[in-house]
Amino acid sequence: MELNQKTSSRLSKIISFTIKLVVVIVIIFAFAFIINKLDLPAPKKEIEKIIPNENFEIIE
Repeated sequence: MELNQKTSSRLSKIISFTIKLVVVIVIIFAFAFIINKLDLPAPKKEIEKIIPNENFEIIE
């Protein structure tokens, strides 16, 4: 008596891959949505950079 081992068909592999892809896309969109909903305050510290005059060129 021979034992035949059934392997998954090509269609089931495609369906499995599609489901995994959809789950990953949903997770990415959910992460982006949550990040978008966070209300982070704007920075209050002003950044000031002093540029020395010797870096400027006068163009006539």
